[in-house]
Amino acid sequence: MTDVRIVYRKYGGALHWNHPGRLLGEDEHGVWVDVPGGTVARKGDGPPITWEATAIMLFPRDAWWTASFNSPPHRSEIYVDVTTVPEWRDGEVTMLDLDLDVIRMRDGRLILDDEDEFAEHQALLGYTPELITKAEATAHWLMDAVGHRKEPFGSAHLEWLAMTS
Repeated sequence: MTDVRIVYRKYGGALHWNHPGRLLGEDEHGVWVDVPGGTVARKGDGPPITWEATAIMLFPRDAWWTASFNSPPHRSEIYVDVTTVPEWRDGEVTMLDLDLDVIRMRDGRLILDDEDEFAEHQALLGYTPELITKAEATAHWLMDAVGHRKEPFGSAHLEWLAMTS
């Protein structure tokens, strides 16, 4: 498998979450990447954090989100970041994290997270009206798609997860 670097930035370019992964392949939903348990990540230039559970990440080709499908014992089943469209260049995928997250917990609860951070960053980081509208529309769409288990938020990730065991 090919190694890739996953780099989230905040609006304005500040480094956010960043970590390695291994390219699994592509399908109609986008590019799938394995982030095995034991992966060391950093939030910005902060201290290293070791992720215990394996995650399969999906980077769509033309949508404003990225998704992590987490294996147990992670508390969330699916964690979707509202982002700009992921861009691939020289073994690295980069996108801007736009604060809003849609999370499906293992018990089925659906959460729209970080609305406060999104509101704060609109002023602090100078989000454009177009960016705000697109992020809000994406979060609304994700709440429906993830909540109703519409693909790729149903079982599409299972075949990719099986490749990692």
